[in-house]
Amino acid sequence: MELIEVLRMKGGIGDTSYANNSLLQQKVISMTKPIREQAITDLYCSSLPKKICIADLGCSSGPNTLFVVSELINTVSTICKKLGHDQSPEFQVYLNDLPGNDFNTPFSAHCQDSIQI
Repeated sequence: MELIEVLRMKGGIGDTSYANNSLLQQKVISMTKPIREQAITDLYCSSLPKKICIADLGCSSGPNTLFVVSELINTVSTICKKLGHDQSPEFQVYLNDLPGNDFNTPFSAHCQDSIQI
């Protein structure tokens, strides 16, 4: 078996997919939320950037991919409101993982309840 096959998560949304078998990762994400919130608060308040770039290097193919990104954006939006800023900074999000990864799943799973235009 090639190394790429060992490291790659099972894409899609089936019973054996990473999207449906990443509860441990989700728990760790939840446990570390206060640390992320404090870090982004400190970063934003110390520099008041016009643009924030977020990189997820190893994002895989499950719902956790966009969950953390949306949390960070919501945290900045909340800070902006508290500071009385009219608008939030621009966000650029970079998702990176193995070349064979299924990048369609995070977007379709995250956007299934959204209005498609």
